[in-house]
Amino acid sequence: MRLGLLTRNPDAWCSRHLRRAMEIRGIEPICLRFRDLKASIAMRPAVQLSDGLDLLKEVQCILVRPIGRGSLDEIVFQLDLLHRLERLGMVIVNRPSAIEKAVDKYYALTLLEEAGIPVPRTVVCEDPAVALHAFDELGGDVVVKPIFGSRGLGITRLTDREVASRVFRSLAFMRNVLYLQEFIAHGTRDIRAFVVGGRVVASMHRVAAGWKTNVSRGASAVPFSPSQEVKELAVNASKVLGCEVAGVDILEGPEGLLVNEVNSQPGFRGLQSTTELDIAEEIVEYIQSRVR
Repeated sequence: MRLGLLTRNPDAWCSRHLRRAMEIRGIEPICLRFRDLKASIAMRPAVQLSDGLDLLKEVQCILVRPIGRGSLDEIVFQLDLLHRLERLGMVIVNRPSAIEKAVDKYYALTLLEEAGIPVPRTVVCEDPAVALHAFDELGGDVVVKPIFGSRGLGITRLTDREVASRVFRSLAFMRNVLYLQEFIAHGTRDIRAFVVGGRVVASMHRVAAGWKTNVSRGASAVPFSPSQEVKELAVNASKVLGCEVAGVDILEGPEGLLVNEVNSQPGFRGLQSTTELDIAEEIVEYIQSRVR
């Protein structure tokens, strides 16, 4: 069996562990990068590597790791290409439709809220005056985020109305959508639950010195045994977005648990340090079961 690993860097920590887990199971990992793919229309093969390998004939499944930054043209084409492969019969984890939902914070939270998943109060707009009114509505303590992005980059907390007004005008001038979320008092930690195939296989508390709890920004990964409520919330959030593999971020607020984000291409280096379970092995085992 050959499994495709779509990754920008085959030697990245998660990619190396996934490749090793595949090899242990007798699976040949084929590392793919979008820049090495050739897509054809009214010609065959429909999608091939630059070395001529026909993906639809030679690869049984593709696991998508973080797509990363790109121009609008690049990102649209890359997702279109994944959709094309899926329509032609390729098993893709996560499905491109799930990636599209999860990567867009506004779209993801609307779907979660409509499905009855508790999420923070959020306002999204383009007008700085509307954003300033929302700042007041949300209690004068908000977190401003880019709609697209991860690892805590571009996120800031605003508690001063004048500063907020300046930030909103600056972001609007640069043609950014204004995404404001009420600040949830959660101490200096949150929960990351890792879902594979409809079950939580591992989870951790991410503990930081401040309110930002991304491990990539310096937070510590601490072992955590999730309650049934946490497990059900994480699994349900993943299902709403169609994610078979997901990192679900959950805030422990004063009024209960809230899903803050669902990552469809989650890293697990920090999480792996908190558990003896081999997370890469869990992912590969699940993918293998999907292909059979």
